[in-house]
Amino acid sequence: MTAAWPELTFALWQQIGIVALWLGAIVLAAEGLDRFVKAEPEIVRKVVHIGVGNVILLAWWLHIPLWLGVIASLLASAIALLSYRFTILRSVNSVGRKSYGTFFYAISFGVLIAWFWSIDRPQYAALGLLVMTWGDGLAAIVGQRFGKHRYKLWDEQKSWEGSIAMALVSYTMSGLIFFGLQGNSPATWLIPIPIAIIATLLEACSKYGVDNLTVPIGSAAIAFVLDRLWLG
Repeated sequence: MTAAWPELTFALWQQIGIVALWLGAIVLAAEGLDRFVKAEPEIVRKVVHIGVGNVILLAWWLHIPLWLGVIASLLASAIALLSYRFTILRSVNSVGRKSYGTFFYAISFGVLIAWFWSIDRPQYAALGLLVMTWGDGLAAIVGQRFGKHRYKLWDEQKSWEGSIAMALVSYTMSGLIFFGLQGNSPATWLIPIPIAIIATLLEACSKYGVDNLTVPIGSAAIAFVLDRLWLG
C-alpha cells in the first residue's frame, strides 16, 4: 500500500509563505548590500548567515512539519552546491576563501529537524542553530574588526577576541532557550557552560566551513544529553 503524500492545506501554505517571505527578504537585503552598497563580503555573508539561521524560530513557532523542513534543507543544499559552481547568489559565496559553509549550514537544518522534530524536542534544534547563527556570525565580525591577538589551528587563522565572542554568545543563546522553557533554574545557567566551550572549540578547529555542521549538531547533542541527565 502506497503512503499518501502529506496534504498541503491552506494553513500549511501559510506557513510556507511566511518562511519564504522571511528568507526572500534576507537574500534580497544581502544581495542589495553586496551589489549596490558594496559592503564588506564578510559582513554581507553574515547578514545571510544570521538572518537565515533565525528561520528555525519560525519553524518552531509555526510547527512546520518534519518532512517539509527536511525537504527545504535538501533544496537549500542543492542551491548552495549549484551556487559554488555557477555563482547563483554572489552575496553568499563572496568571502574569497575555500569554504563549503553554506552547504553544511543547509544540511545542519535538515539533520536537526529530522532528529528533534521526530522526538518532539524542537528546542534543541533551535538551540544548536542559534548557537551557530549568532555565535559564529558575531565571532567572525568581532574577529575581523577587533581581532588583535591571533592564533592558528589546522592552518586556519583565528583570533582570541573572536573566540571569546563565540563563547559568550553561545552561552547567551543556550541560556535564553533554557530560560524560556524552564525559567530561572540552576540547569538554565550551568548547562550552557559546556555547550559554549565545546561550540567554541568546534568553531576554532574547523576547516572549509565544516563548523556550520559540527557546531549546531554538537551544541544540540550536548544540550540534549546534559538536560536529560540533569532531569534524570
